[in-house]
Amino acid sequence: MSDAVVRPTMEAIVNLAKRRGFVFPSQELYGGLGGFYDFGPLGVQLKRNIEAMWWKTFVQERGDVVGIESAIIGRSELWRASGHLEYFTDPLVECKVCHERFRADKPEELAAHPHQGQFTDPRAFQQMFKTFVGLTEAEENTAYLRPETAQGMFTNFENIVSTMRMRLPFGIAQIGKSFRNEITFRNFLFRMREFTIAELEYFVKPDTGDQVFEEWLAFMERVLTERFGLSPENLRRYEHPKDTLAHYSRRTVDIHYHFPWGWDELWGIAYRTDFDLAQHEKASGKQLRYRDPETNETYLPHVIEPTGGIERLFLAIMLEAYTVIEGGRTTTTEANKDEEVVLKLPKALAPVQVAILPLSKKEALLGLTQEVEALVRPQFTVDVDAAGSIGRRYRRQDEVGTPYCVTVDFDSVEDKQVTVRDRDTMAQERIPIASLRQWLTERFA
Repeated sequence: MSDAVVRPTMEAIVNLAKRRGFVFPSQELYGGLGGFYDFGPLGVQLKRNIEAMWWKTFVQERGDVVGIESAIIGRSELWRASGHLEYFTDPLVECKVCHERFRADKPEELAAHPHQGQFTDPRAFQQMFKTFVGLTEAEENTAYLRPETAQGMFTNFENIVSTMRMRLPFGIAQIGKSFRNEITFRNFLFRMREFTIAELEYFVKPDTGDQVFEEWLAFMERVLTERFGLSPENLRRYEHPKDTLAHYSRRTVDIHYHFPWGWDELWGIAYRTDFDLAQHEKASGKQLRYRDPETNETYLPHVIEPTGGIERLFLAIMLEAYTVIEGGRTTTTEANKDEEVVLKLPKALAPVQVAILPLSKKEALLGLTQEVEALVRPQFTVDVDAAGSIGRRYRRQDEVGTPYCVTVDFDSVEDKQVTVRDRDTMAQERIPIASLRQWLTERFA
């Protein structure tokens, strides 16, 4: 019995995600909607745990960052000022044979198509979803779903400075839905049309921007390994060439993850200079300058933007945690197979933290099981699993990443103790029920 080092395929992850209630194709009842996914009971809990960890790390534990939640829909003037109406486009080409459409800047996708070389000339395709706010679909009522969360931080810059008495350097953070009408969506959760961004705008004195950029980049890498459990060997930096930078960026570095299809963007950090504040100041006619309390001078701060997609991080964490145990780990005949899958999620992220397994459905054990559940559920996410053999239940909990299984057996009725099994080591320890919550708390600390 050994842990296999072979990385999982996307097919394996997609299969596990649907079979165990992590992620479902959206609107599958009607044939699905491309580029959209729904998160099931385990998936939504894992996703919220990821978001909570990001918020704890980037906002709660720092004294220089505050959070907001801004509107998803923005009026045309906002997106014109930010440059998105002009620049937020992808080059689109169409196959002359099958009429399928592709991004011209993704040569690997074009090369994989059987009709390569038979494409139309590229044309600009606006990625923002268009809508209308008001009673009529008149031009003056045109609005757009946001393709990023950043603009809400910029338009609220003056509000945050005045209400929260912020002093440079400081950041404004937000986690929220964003929408991009991607020409092609691919690789499960990697490229979607509706997704969640965790974004931070960090405002600094202009002459400190380069140094702060490096500090945030190093911090992001530590967070990915220390908080989210990604292996350093599966991460690398990618410096964007000057001619590929976004219209607002002086410098952009992506943190790539080694996905099954190769290296691709996971998180990124951009040096946005004072572009956004300057644009909104000009378009709105409102002053967005910061008054330095030490020198009394006013200026537009520069902005460093650490950002990342929650779904991409979700996918990377699933890939990182997916472990194949050759020969299986369970000892019961019906559960033992050639291999088992264990999802070795970081404990703080696991959607089920504690599984309670009564050895039988006899009344005495079920009653004690309810007592144990009542003890631990207020503090931990709990699953009470009484279906099937104990071996099958262990296997089921391993596959969804549950760190600890608590077995209530016949001796528990007499000695008021339970057996706790560790997901990763398979070590078992007999714990008094009265001490169980404290025991678990120490291990999740």
